[in-house]
Amino acid sequence: MSAPAPSPLATVDAEPLPRQEEVLTDAALAFVAELHRRFTPRRDELLVRRAERRAEIARTSTLDFLPETAGIRADESWKVAPAPAALDDRRVEITGPTDRKMTINALNSGARVWLADFEDASAPTWENVLLGQLNLIDAYERRIDFTDARTGKSYALRPAGELATVVMRPRGWHLDERHVRVDGRPVPGGLVDFGLYFFHNAKRLIELGKGPYFYLPKTESHLEARLWNEIFVFAQDYVGIPQGTVRATVLIETITAAYEMEEILYELRDHAAGLNAGRWDYLFSIVKNFRDGGSKFVLPDRNAVTMTAPFMRAYTELLVRTCHKRGAHAIGGMAAFIPSRKDPEVNKVAFEKVKADKDREAGDGFDGSWVAHPDLVPIAMASFDAVLGDKPNQKDRLREDVSVAPGDLIAIDSLDARPTYEGLRNAVQVGIRYIEAWLRGLGAVAIFNLMEDAATAEISRSQIWQWINAGVTFEHDGETVRATPELAREVAARELAAIREEIGEEAFAAGRWQQAHDLLLRVSLDADYADFLTLPAYEQLVG
Repeated sequence: MSAPAPSPLATVDAEPLPRQEEVLTDAALAFVAELHRRFTPRRDELLVRRAERRAEIARTSTLDFLPETAGIRADESWKVAPAPAALDDRRVEITGPTDRKMTINALNSGARVWLADFEDASAPTWENVLLGQLNLIDAYERRIDFTDARTGKSYALRPAGELATVVMRPRGWHLDERHVRVDGRPVPGGLVDFGLYFFHNAKRLIELGKGPYFYLPKTESHLEARLWNEIFVFAQDYVGIPQGTVRATVLIETITAAYEMEEILYELRDHAAGLNAGRWDYLFSIVKNFRDGGSKFVLPDRNAVTMTAPFMRAYTELLVRTCHKRGAHAIGGMAAFIPSRKDPEVNKVAFEKVKADKDREAGDGFDGSWVAHPDLVPIAMASFDAVLGDKPNQKDRLREDVSVAPGDLIAIDSLDARPTYEGLRNAVQVGIRYIEAWLRGLGAVAIFNLMEDAATAEISRSQIWQWINAGVTFEHDGETVRATPELAREVAARELAAIREEIGEEAFAAGRWQQAHDLLLRVSLDADYADFLTLPAYEQLVG
């Protein structure tokens, strides 16, 4: 029997970039093409299943643990594979995009892990996609440096033993990469990101005493985790490395995944490294799935939904119990504060909030947590050091005291807070400012001293949509006003004018401000709710 013919290469349709030939080799493009042919059909089926499940939630306004997988949950015998040494201690993880400066700063930050982000913290211009891959290769080869043209400051890597371990996050299943095609259709962005990174770096990372480690975003079911596991099995055989070398941490950032945490770990058990509590996307997912479920599912202002809200406590405590029951790491949520260089009082208040948040997570049993800025690494580290000491993690804390009923995860009305006019205004402000930066190719953006990513814009536009469609009323200037499309347009027009005045006519004209304003209103006001803001936004992204 003759060997199968090799796959024709994936084709790239983009303006050439410096050194692209180092990433876009024939062998790498053949691997991407093989991934696409084998796994994109199943990806397509799972996207259809997402829509079907969302329709069922719209009909029933409820969710439950799956009866068909009760046996997996009841079976006490199975555990995930033991963590490799490089991922055993994850007490602080820093997140950020893979531009050259961030690559160096994140690796040098003192955090144990860097989430190298090709997803929500990176606008997927072809330059960001390709040069991000190149920056990671250069970092592993220790040939990366950076000089800031504006300040003249130079950046270089610390000794290898002081660098964070990289866990790479590819794009979610819903996004395609228009610049890479196979058989005439675009390849899913997640397969492009995973394929290029894995192909070039799997063996290189093993030589460095680490491995190809991944964060899996926006997973909605254990069947999607199963697909990733099949990809890992195939990829390891393809490049000739041992099965189980890959490790994946799954973000539990959708409400449906929260009901399938054990099943997700089970599907990935030979490759599972843990679960992460992704806060903003989780709230976005709740709004998206229950947006027409009536007043009891209306979320208040984003900043009013703290991690002490009963339904958020249920989610995080169930995550810790689930992970430790199965021998996996439980990783906490993001501290998004960006320190001010001008206002020490702002920093003092914010640092106290960050410390309280990380103290709570460490006390609840989490094995680590996320920060968005290097200045927050010591604060989070102190919180986990105080609980862990010399131990790498606290997986021995089984949290058997935790008991979460299905309704606890969606008890939104247990929160004693209401949407406010100021919350509407903030959603519009942040939405416009983030989308404008994203359309210029920036995915991680400091807005009002917080590091925001695409999940920020998603929850902003989703809350505007929900409040309008639920007929929410606000108190404003002594009057009761109803959330309407007209009110949203009025607020957006005022905020756009305020931005113009704030930054000046020249900077305003050079930006994408009107485009961002229009896109925010489109996805906030259209009766046909867009599943992801980034889908219509990608159509307008240049590059």
